[in-house]
Amino acid sequence: MIKRYSDHAANERTFLAWVRTAIAVMAFGFVIERFDLFLQVAAPALAQRQLSGHGQFFANIAGLAFIGIGVAMIVIAGFRFARTTKEIDSETEVPSTGERFDVALAVLIGLLGLSLFLYLSRAVVPTI
Repeated sequence: MIKRYSDHAANERTFLAWVRTAIAVMAFGFVIERFDLFLQVAAPALAQRQLSGHGQFFANIAGLAFIGIGVAMIVIAGFRFARTTKEIDSETEVPSTGERFDVALAVLIGLLGLSLFLYLSRAVVPTI
């Protein structure tokens, strides 16, 4: 039996949860980047107008930002997994790293989501 097996298993589950979340964030970024194609088809039919070119640029930047955040999440999750594995095996008491990174990541994704909301609201309803 592995010493502190339940701690190691919890660490691995946490790592895999971060990886799944990162993959979802990257997939969402890809959808955002390609969503402008849908708007090009749907918006003229709904609003009887053409979309501006800056909307495509914004969608590309936002999509790439989400993909970049997803990649960074996987890299950071790998480092955290390795560090936590060493800390579990160590006999000394280790202070908590805190939740600053997690909160900062949530705020960043929230701000990107808000900017996407504003982008889509402007694309669908031009008076906003």
